[in-house]
Amino acid sequence: MTGIIGKKLGMTRIFNEDGTAVPVTVIEAGPCVVTQVKTKDIDGYEAVQLGFDRARPKSVTKPRAGHFKKAGVVPLRKLTEFPVSDPGQYSLGQEIRVDMFEPGDIVDVVGLSKGRGFQGVVRRHNASVGRRTHGNKNRRAPGSIGQSASPAKVWKGRKLPGRMGRDRVTIKRISVVEIDSEKNLLLVKGAVPGPSNQYVIIKKHGASA
Repeated sequence: MTGIIGKKLGMTRIFNEDGTAVPVTVIEAGPCVVTQVKTKDIDGYEAVQLGFDRARPKSVTKPRAGHFKKAGVVPLRKLTEFPVSDPGQYSLGQEIRVDMFEPGDIVDVVGLSKGRGFQGVVRRHNASVGRRTHGNKNRRAPGSIGQSASPAKVWKGRKLPGRMGRDRVTIKRISVVEIDSEKNLLLVKGAVPGPSNQYVIIKKHGASA
């Protein structure tokens, strides 16, 4: 298995034997359940679908409830596929736990960045503000964005106000600092994308998901 689904719990720090502080992100990684095994003969590619975080039955749609019933597992909130080279070694209902990683492993963490709503050019693109003297009223406006009679339009790709954040972000090559198999906790060095209680994907460095 190349990865696992988790939930970001927050950040803290731990101390090494020499007293240096290491900032870490605490992730509740698994246990994940195999909900579908995809083969090249049937699906055209080889992958394993994992589910994470138990959900209430009434909050699951009927198609997804049938999917879980067919797999013989309880309803789950998050589903993600991971490519595998030998799908035959996985079975429906099999648990994938955090002990698939070890301290010192290098992983990539995928998540959604914090959403910041509709923002102007100053915050979204780090544009300069206008001066605040001599009656100037153009302080945070984008300013001129186009031409006159020719071509008489605004070119695509201009840095303008718009939605900011909530993008898929991958933090590559971060190390696993500590693992707690009993509590399903994974501590990785540094920060990972998104707010607390958000789902993230932890995969071995270089693997696709």
